[in-house]
Amino acid sequence: MKFLAFGLVVLAYLQSFAATDLQLQVTALHEIRMMLIDNRGALGDWNENQLDPCVYSHIMCDQDNNVYAITLSKAGLSGVMSPSIGKLTSLRQLAFDGNLIHGEIPQEIGNLPKLMILQLGNNILNGSIPESFGNLSELQIMDLSQNRLSGNIPISLLKLPSLNDINLGGNRLTGKIPNVFGRLQGLQNLDLDRNGLSGEIPKSLSSLTFLKDIDLSYNSLSGGIPLQLFQVAKYNFVGNHLNCSQNSTPCEGSNGKSGHKTKRWIIFIATAVPLVVAFLSFMFCFRWIRRHRTVQLSLWDISKVNERQDEELVWGIEGKKSGFTLFSLSQLLEATSNFSDENKLGQGGFGPVYKGQFPDGLEVAVKRLASHSGQGFTEFKNEIQLIANLQHRNLVRLLGCCSQGEDKMLVYEYLPNKSLDFFIFDEARKALLNWNKRLTIIEGIAQGLLYLHKHSRLRVIHRDVKASNILLDSGMNPKISDFGLAKLSSSDDTEGNTKRVVGTYGYMAPEYASEGLFSIKSDVFSFGVLVLEIIAGKKNSGFHLHGDFFNLLGYAWQSWKEKRWLQLADASLVTDCCTLAIMRCVNIALLCVQENAADRPTTSDVVAMLSSESMSLPEPKHPAYFHVRVTKEEASPGAEPCSINDVTMTTPRGR
Repeated sequence: MKFLAFGLVVLAYLQSFAATDLQLQVTALHEIRMMLIDNRGALGDWNENQLDPCVYSHIMCDQDNNVYAITLSKAGLSGVMSPSIGKLTSLRQLAFDGNLIHGEIPQEIGNLPKLMILQLGNNILNGSIPESFGNLSELQIMDLSQNRLSGNIPISLLKLPSLNDINLGGNRLTGKIPNVFGRLQGLQNLDLDRNGLSGEIPKSLSSLTFLKDIDLSYNSLSGGIPLQLFQVAKYNFVGNHLNCSQNSTPCEGSNGKSGHKTKRWIIFIATAVPLVVAFLSFMFCFRWIRRHRTVQLSLWDISKVNERQDEELVWGIEGKKSGFTLFSLSQLLEATSNFSDENKLGQGGFGPVYKGQFPDGLEVAVKRLASHSGQGFTEFKNEIQLIANLQHRNLVRLLGCCSQGEDKMLVYEYLPNKSLDFFIFDEARKALLNWNKRLTIIEGIAQGLLYLHKHSRLRVIHRDVKASNILLDSGMNPKISDFGLAKLSSSDDTEGNTKRVVGTYGYMAPEYASEGLFSIKSDVFSFGVLVLEIIAGKKNSGFHLHGDFFNLLGYAWQSWKEKRWLQLADASLVTDCCTLAIMRCVNIALLCVQENAADRPTTSDVVAMLSSESMSLPEPKHPAYFHVRVTKEEASPGAEPCSINDVTMTTPRGR
């Protein structure tokens, strides 16, 4: 009897302990639920009064009723992540990818010693990657891609012996790639593309013998590439300042990222199946299958739940993939102090542009459609459809939009140094741009155009490349903006035709201005004009300072023929150290503005010529318009024009 009594006491104690543990998990899940906005009802049965967390949707438990997986991918969630996630110490998988969750990643996730799979990609998370992630000794897959994470890659991540898949692409990470990456001997996939990483590629990456896929494209990396990395099955180093040609090897050895997602799923399945076999009974398996009937969330679904049923927004934009956000009018009114004059940055053909700041400190530029805008709703929609799907360090980043009734607004990242024309056409401010800075700007614009013309998922012809559409970040790095007039073309199209000619006088290629024919060569022409303006510090339009020359192209051509090209350059640039570089850029610019489109180089050719000082350059033929006066850019009159052409003639201002 004594043994029986003792056994009953022990059993009661164990039951009490188990009940307490269950209650802790329920409390933690409820706290997580309270900090999220459940737009689709995915968390509808996460009830604090339900004492068994294993019956919650999107929750998986082991045979001891410990929560070991939260699978809320593409569940239509917004809000922030709760630190209470760190209380679920049995978690092996945490998946919140493909939602609209913002704020910082909780440090408490580092308290999950058994976590193997962390999927937080395709949200709008900001802040730095927590140092506490270095405690996740069992972590195998980490996906933090397509967010707004900033700062350096923490060294603590490199203490994770089991890590085989890292995806940090599409963020705002800076600094160097840590040299100790070579310690992750099991690493198979490394994706760091579309950040702001600088410095050289660490040689230690060559020791990663299991590496199958490496993507370091579109950063600011420089120097050489370790030879062993060219042996990786898939590699991508384009969009940097790397010397790929030293080994006669292309910077890209794959078709973008095809297969990357498949590879991650293979790793996921290989990891998850043993867990299911080990921890789930048939009943748990059946319950998991029944509960995991999720449907992919579209931006239209979110807008319906939030009662944003403006039919004009149904354009097939997948906001989760691009970090695209639908802002309310009240949010933007608050951010811009009711669009006050003090916050106004400038005025364009689309309408006024205002600086705004959200409660979390994020600074933005808000472009508001004017009721009298000549561009109108078509260009508004066009810009969203295009730039929301484009990611490159030399393209301005579109964060979201607002469309409520008559109010149409675009929300961009805020760039503090306004636009290029604010500097190069001002006698005092142009002195702030020495030759090295101007060359960096020229190279950055060329890289952005190359991405649009060749490397992006969409083939885009901008049609309005000009100084006022080149914005400058805090480091004076250029970003191409204003895609309202851009056109898409298929990979097989060499040119297109339109009856509605749009653009800016002084930058339009002759075949486009006269016949409506546009192609990548028409963007190349605009780029050539812009390069001459950067070198001279003068506008092509209204250029009348040198005798009989009616425009900058004519003066540049005559100066080149007479070998007096140095007279073209801004006086502040002429020094012994850069004269040859200036001459080379004048040559490239004149090649770009040749009258016959077939004679002009492609964007790839331009980037190659700018990247190599030893590459010989052909002699240019005469440019277009070299004997024609190009009128000064000025506001178009209020009267309706008789011509079918819709050409912007707005006064350029910084944004």
